[in-house]
Amino acid sequence: MPWFDWYFLVGLGGLFIILGIVGFFWAKHEERSYYDNIASRPDVREFLDHLPWRPEPHAIVIGSRIIIVLGIFLLLVGGAYWLWW
Repeated sequence: MPWFDWYFLVGLGGLFIILGIVGFFWAKHEERSYYDNIASRPDVREFLDHLPWRPEPHAIVIGSRIIIVLGIFLLLVGGAYWLWW
């Protein structure tokens, strides 16, 4: 592997970490806007019971965690190549 390839790994790892953090905030915004919208309606049974459960915000959080772990792994691999070369 050429000596400059570690730039790519570190950059991609940083990008994944940033995307993961953005995903966390996006999921919180989606969940808050959904429940605020439901709370403004006269029939708030779904808001109180949380049924049906909406998996979308939680799926975004899980995906964000996976992306952050992948980003940290890429940063570590890029750092190892940087130290090796």
